[in-house]
Amino acid sequence: MPRTAQVTVPATTANIGPGFDCLGAALTIHNHFKFTPAETLSITITGNEANRLSSGPDNLVYQSFSAFYNHLNKPTPPVHIDIDLHVPLSRGLGSSSTAIVGGLVGANLLTGSPLDIDQLAILATDLEGHPDNVVPALLGGCRLAAYSDDTLTLCQIPWHQAIVPIVAIPDFELATTEARRVLPNSYSRTDAIFNAAHLALLTQALASGNGDWLTGALCDRIHQPYRKTLIPNYDDIHAHALAAGAWGLVISGAGPTLLTLTSPESVDTVCQNLGTPWASANIPHTVRQLAIDLDGTQARLS
Repeated sequence: MPRTAQVTVPATTANIGPGFDCLGAALTIHNHFKFTPAETLSITITGNEANRLSSGPDNLVYQSFSAFYNHLNKPTPPVHIDIDLHVPLSRGLGSSSTAIVGGLVGANLLTGSPLDIDQLAILATDLEGHPDNVVPALLGGCRLAAYSDDTLTLCQIPWHQAIVPIVAIPDFELATTEARRVLPNSYSRTDAIFNAAHLALLTQALASGNGDWLTGALCDRIHQPYRKTLIPNYDDIHAHALAAGAWGLVISGAGPTLLTLTSPESVDTVCQNLGTPWASANIPHTVRQLAIDLDGTQARLS
Protein backbone atom coordinates (compact mmCIF):
# COMPACT_ATOMS: atom_id res chain seq x y z
CA MET A 1 0.00 0.00 0.00
CA PRO A 2 1.66 3.29 -1.06
CA ARG A 3 2.19 5.86 1.65
CA THR A 4 0.78 9.37 1.31
CA ALA A 5 2.75 12.52 2.08
CA GLN A 6 0.48 15.07 3.74
CA VAL A 7 1.74 18.66 3.68
CA THR A 8 0.21 21.83 5.16
CA VAL A 9 1.70 25.19 4.13
CA PRO A 10 0.81 28.62 5.58
CA ALA A 11 0.03 31.79 3.67
CA THR A 12 2.53 34.60 3.91
CA THR A 13 2.73 38.36 3.89
CA ALA A 14 5.91 39.66 2.29
CA ASN A 15 7.70 42.91 1.39
CA ILE A 16 6.58 44.20 4.80
CA GLY A 17 7.05 47.97 4.53
CA PRO A 18 10.72 48.52 3.63
CA GLY A 19 11.44 44.76 3.52
CA PHE A 20 11.12 44.48 -0.26
CA ASP A 21 12.00 40.99 -1.54
CA CYS A 22 13.69 40.01 1.73
CA LEU A 23 11.24 40.09 4.68
CA GLY A 24 8.10 38.03 5.17
CA ALA A 25 5.94 36.36 7.80
CA ALA A 26 3.77 33.24 7.84
CA LEU A 27 0.05 33.72 8.56
CA THR A 28 -2.66 31.44 9.91
CA ILE A 29 -4.35 30.57 6.61
CA HIS A 30 -3.25 27.27 5.08
CA ASN A 31 -3.29 25.21 1.91
CA HIS A 32 -3.24 21.42 2.23
CA PHE A 33 -1.60 18.93 -0.14
CA LYS A 34 -1.51 15.13 -0.36
CA PHE A 35 0.90 13.18 -2.58
CA THR A 36 0.23 9.50 -3.22
CA PRO A 37 2.30 7.35 -5.60
CA ALA A 38 0.13 6.29 -8.56
CA GLU A 39 0.29 4.70 -12.01
CA THR A 40 -0.34 7.99 -13.83
CA LEU A 41 -0.40 11.67 -12.93
CA SER A 42 -3.72 12.95 -11.60
CA ILE A 43 -4.59 16.07 -9.65
CA THR A 44 -7.74 16.79 -7.62
CA ILE A 45 -8.41 20.36 -6.47
CA THR A 46 -10.98 21.46 -3.90
CA GLY A 47 -11.63 24.60 -1.90
CA ASN A 48 -11.76 28.29 -2.73
CA GLU A 49 -11.27 29.12 -6.42
CA ALA A 50 -10.44 25.47 -7.23
CA ASN A 51 -11.87 25.79 -10.75
CA ARG A 52 -9.21 28.38 -11.63
CA LEU A 53 -6.26 26.03 -11.27
CA SER A 54 -5.02 23.54 -13.83
CA SER A 55 -5.27 19.83 -13.03
CA GLY A 56 -2.65 19.01 -15.66
CA PRO A 57 1.16 18.82 -15.66
CA ASP A 58 1.43 22.64 -15.79
CA ASN A 59 0.00 22.85 -12.25
CA LEU A 60 2.56 24.69 -10.09
CA VAL A 61 2.40 22.10 -7.30
CA TYR A 62 3.29 19.34 -9.76
CA GLN A 63 5.89 21.53 -11.47
CA SER A 64 7.60 22.01 -8.08
CA PHE A 65 7.23 18.31 -7.26
CA SER A 66 8.94 17.50 -10.56
CA ALA A 67 11.64 20.16 -10.01
CA PHE A 68 12.67 18.32 -6.85
CA TYR A 69 13.38 15.14 -8.79
CA ASN A 70 15.14 17.10 -11.53
CA HIS A 71 17.36 18.57 -8.81
CA LEU A 72 18.31 15.02 -7.78
CA ASN A 73 18.74 13.98 -11.45
CA LYS A 74 15.97 11.41 -11.06
CA PRO A 75 12.85 10.83 -13.17
CA THR A 76 9.62 12.20 -11.71
CA PRO A 77 7.42 9.30 -10.60
CA PRO A 78 3.68 9.34 -11.38
CA VAL A 79 1.67 10.71 -8.49
CA HIS A 80 -1.84 11.60 -7.44
CA ILE A 81 -2.01 15.07 -5.85
CA ASP A 82 -4.90 16.30 -3.72
CA ILE A 83 -4.96 20.09 -3.28
CA ASP A 84 -7.27 21.80 -0.78
CA LEU A 85 -7.18 25.60 -1.23
CA HIS A 86 -7.80 28.20 1.46
CA VAL A 87 -5.25 30.90 0.56
CA PRO A 88 -6.77 33.38 -1.95
CA LEU A 89 -5.16 33.33 -5.38
CA SER A 90 -3.21 36.33 -6.74
CA ARG A 91 -3.98 38.50 -3.73
CA GLY A 92 -0.52 39.02 -2.22
CA LEU A 93 -0.79 36.23 0.37
CA GLY A 94 1.76 33.81 -1.08
CA SER A 95 -0.53 31.31 -2.81
CA SER A 96 2.17 30.44 -5.35
CA SER A 97 4.68 29.95 -2.54
CA THR A 98 2.41 27.41 -0.86
CA ALA A 99 2.37 25.49 -4.15
CA ILE A 100 6.15 25.58 -4.52
CA VAL A 101 6.87 24.65 -0.93
CA GLY A 102 4.12 22.03 -0.88
CA GLY A 103 5.44 20.32 -4.02
CA LEU A 104 9.05 20.31 -2.81
CA VAL A 105 8.29 19.11 0.71
CA GLY A 106 5.93 16.40 -0.56
CA ALA A 107 8.55 15.05 -2.96
CA ASN A 108 11.26 15.23 -0.30
CA LEU A 109 9.13 13.26 2.14
CA LEU A 110 8.27 10.53 -0.39
CA THR A 111 11.97 10.04 -1.19
CA GLY A 112 13.14 9.70 2.41
CA SER A 113 14.00 13.38 3.02
CA PRO A 114 17.38 13.60 1.25
CA LEU A 115 17.34 17.43 1.46
CA ASP A 116 17.50 19.33 4.74
CA ILE A 117 15.46 22.44 5.48
CA ASP A 118 18.16 24.86 4.30
CA GLN A 119 18.53 23.02 0.99
CA LEU A 120 14.76 23.09 0.51
CA ALA A 121 14.75 26.84 1.23
CA ILE A 122 17.39 27.45 -1.45
CA LEU A 123 15.57 25.29 -4.00
CA ALA A 124 12.25 26.99 -3.23
CA THR A 125 13.88 30.41 -3.61
CA ASP A 126 15.36 29.40 -6.97
CA LEU A 127 11.89 28.38 -8.19
CA GLU A 128 10.10 31.46 -6.81
CA GLY A 129 12.81 33.97 -7.73
CA HIS A 130 13.03 35.61 -4.31
CA PRO A 131 12.93 34.33 -0.72
CA ASP A 132 10.50 36.63 1.11
CA ASN A 133 7.45 34.35 0.67
CA VAL A 134 8.84 30.82 0.40
CA VAL A 135 11.17 31.06 3.41
CA PRO A 136 8.51 31.97 6.02
CA ALA A 137 6.08 29.55 4.33
CA LEU A 138 8.63 26.80 4.87
CA LEU A 139 10.03 27.79 8.28
CA GLY A 140 7.20 29.79 9.88
CA GLY A 141 7.43 32.99 11.88
CA CYS A 142 8.90 36.20 10.52
CA ARG A 143 12.03 35.71 8.44
CA LEU A 144 14.69 37.93 6.90
CA ALA A 145 16.58 36.37 4.00
CA ALA A 146 19.74 37.76 2.45
CA TYR A 147 21.94 36.61 -0.42
CA SER A 148 25.70 37.07 -0.17
CA ASP A 149 28.13 35.47 -2.64
CA ASP A 150 25.43 32.99 -3.72
CA THR A 151 24.82 32.01 -0.09
CA LEU A 152 21.32 32.39 1.32
CA THR A 153 21.39 33.54 4.94
CA LEU A 154 18.15 33.10 6.90
CA CYS A 155 17.41 35.06 10.05
CA GLN A 156 14.40 34.72 12.31
CA ILE A 157 12.93 38.08 13.36
CA PRO A 158 11.03 37.90 16.66
CA TRP A 159 7.41 39.06 16.32
CA HIS A 160 6.07 40.53 19.55
CA GLN A 161 2.77 39.05 20.71
CA ALA A 162 1.30 42.54 21.11
CA ILE A 163 1.43 43.10 17.32
CA VAL A 164 -1.74 41.76 15.66
CA PRO A 165 -1.88 41.33 11.87
CA ILE A 166 -5.19 42.15 10.17
CA VAL A 167 -5.66 41.80 6.42
CA ALA A 168 -8.15 43.41 4.06
CA ILE A 169 -8.55 41.13 1.04
CA PRO A 170 -10.37 42.68 -1.94
CA ASP A 171 -12.29 40.68 -4.50
CA PHE A 172 -9.97 41.59 -7.33
CA GLU A 173 -6.50 40.40 -8.33
CA LEU A 174 -3.16 42.04 -8.95
CA ALA A 175 -0.62 40.03 -10.90
CA THR A 176 2.92 40.11 -9.57
CA THR A 177 4.20 40.87 -13.07
CA GLU A 178 2.05 43.99 -13.21
CA ALA A 179 3.12 45.03 -9.72
CA ARG A 180 6.77 44.73 -10.73
CA ARG A 181 6.22 46.55 -14.01
CA VAL A 182 5.40 49.84 -12.24
CA LEU A 183 8.65 49.86 -10.27
CA PRO A 184 11.50 52.11 -11.43
CA ASN A 185 14.73 50.59 -12.75
CA SER A 186 16.90 52.55 -10.33
CA TYR A 187 16.65 54.48 -7.06
CA SER A 188 18.43 57.44 -5.55
CA ARG A 189 21.02 57.09 -2.82
CA THR A 190 18.65 58.96 -0.52
CA ASP A 191 15.88 56.41 -1.03
CA ALA A 192 18.29 53.48 -0.57
CA ILE A 193 19.52 54.92 2.73
CA PHE A 194 15.94 55.64 3.80
CA ASN A 195 14.88 52.02 3.27
CA ALA A 196 17.99 50.55 4.88
CA ALA A 197 17.41 52.62 8.01
CA HIS A 198 13.71 51.84 8.15
CA LEU A 199 14.23 48.10 7.65
CA ALA A 200 16.68 48.07 10.54
CA LEU A 201 14.15 49.97 12.67
CA LEU A 202 11.38 47.56 11.60
CA THR A 203 13.25 44.52 12.91
CA GLN A 204 13.58 46.23 16.30
CA ALA A 205 9.96 47.39 16.31
CA LEU A 206 8.64 43.89 15.54
CA ALA A 207 10.78 42.36 18.27
CA SER A 208 9.94 44.94 20.93
CA GLY A 209 6.29 45.67 20.14
CA ASN A 210 7.07 49.39 20.21
CA GLY A 211 4.13 50.92 18.33
CA ASP A 212 5.77 54.31 17.81
CA TRP A 213 8.78 52.66 16.21
CA LEU A 214 6.51 50.48 14.11
CA THR A 215 4.58 53.44 12.70
CA GLY A 216 7.77 55.02 11.41
CA ALA A 217 9.44 51.75 10.42
CA LEU A 218 6.69 50.70 7.99
CA CYS A 219 7.47 53.65 5.70
CA ASP A 220 8.99 52.69 2.35
CA ARG A 221 10.29 54.34 -0.82
CA ILE A 222 11.11 51.30 -2.95
CA HIS A 223 7.81 49.67 -3.90
CA GLN A 224 4.73 50.98 -2.09
CA PRO A 225 4.62 54.54 -3.54
CA TYR A 226 4.42 52.97 -7.00
CA ARG A 227 2.25 49.93 -6.33
CA LYS A 228 -0.40 51.76 -4.33
CA THR A 229 -1.52 53.40 -7.58
CA LEU A 230 -2.76 49.95 -8.68
CA ILE A 231 -4.96 49.55 -5.59
CA PRO A 232 -8.17 51.63 -5.53
CA ASN A 233 -8.73 53.77 -2.41
CA TYR A 234 -5.33 52.87 -0.94
CA ASP A 235 -4.73 56.27 0.67
CA ASP A 236 -8.24 56.35 2.17
CA ILE A 237 -7.83 52.86 3.62
CA HIS A 238 -4.46 53.84 5.05
CA ALA A 239 -6.03 56.88 6.72
CA HIS A 240 -8.93 54.81 8.09
CA ALA A 241 -6.51 52.27 9.55
CA LEU A 242 -4.51 54.91 11.41
CA ALA A 243 -7.66 56.71 12.58
CA ALA A 244 -8.95 53.41 13.99
CA GLY A 245 -5.80 52.98 16.06
CA ALA A 246 -3.57 50.84 13.83
CA TRP A 247 0.16 51.42 14.00
CA GLY A 248 0.50 51.20 10.24
CA LEU A 249 -0.71 49.73 6.97
CA VAL A 250 1.31 48.22 4.12
CA ILE A 251 0.75 46.29 0.90
CA SER A 252 0.90 42.54 1.50
CA GLY A 253 3.27 40.99 -1.01
CA ALA A 254 2.57 42.46 -4.42
CA GLY A 255 -1.00 43.29 -3.37
CA PRO A 256 -3.84 43.97 -3.59
CA THR A 257 -4.34 42.63 -0.05
CA LEU A 258 -3.48 45.24 2.57
CA LEU A 259 -1.89 44.38 5.91
CA THR A 260 -2.37 46.47 9.02
CA LEU A 261 -0.55 45.97 12.31
CA THR A 262 -2.26 46.96 15.51
CA SER A 263 -2.44 46.43 19.24
CA PRO A 264 -4.89 43.92 20.78
CA GLU A 265 -6.90 46.84 22.19
CA SER A 266 -7.53 48.32 18.73
CA VAL A 267 -8.37 45.09 16.88
CA ASP A 268 -12.16 45.45 16.93
CA THR A 269 -12.14 49.08 15.83
CA VAL A 270 -9.65 48.42 13.06
CA CYS A 271 -11.60 45.41 11.78
CA GLN A 272 -14.82 47.43 11.70
CA ASN A 273 -13.35 50.43 9.86
CA LEU A 274 -10.53 49.11 7.70
CA GLY A 275 -12.56 48.28 4.61
CA THR A 276 -14.94 51.26 4.75
CA PRO A 277 -13.50 52.99 1.63
CA TRP A 278 -13.85 49.79 -0.39
CA ALA A 279 -17.40 49.32 0.87
CA SER A 280 -18.23 52.89 -0.17
CA ALA A 281 -16.80 52.16 -3.63
CA ASN A 282 -18.80 48.90 -3.88
CA ILE A 283 -15.63 46.79 -3.94
CA PRO A 284 -16.32 43.40 -2.30
CA HIS A 285 -13.71 42.51 0.29
CA THR A 286 -13.01 40.52 3.44
CA VAL A 287 -11.31 41.75 6.62
CA ARG A 288 -9.65 39.03 8.72
CA GLN A 289 -7.79 39.10 12.00
CA LEU A 290 -4.94 36.60 11.77
CA ALA A 291 -1.91 35.53 13.75
CA ILE A 292 1.68 34.66 12.94
CA ASP A 293 2.10 30.97 12.14
CA LEU A 294 5.20 29.97 14.07
CA ASP A 295 5.28 26.35 12.88
CA GLY A 296 5.68 26.78 9.14
CA THR A 297 5.16 23.82 6.83
CA GLN A 298 3.97 20.65 8.53
CA ALA A 299 4.43 17.29 6.81
CA ARG A 300 3.94 13.62 7.63
CA LEU A 301 3.60 10.23 6.01
CA SER A 302 0.37 8.32 6.47
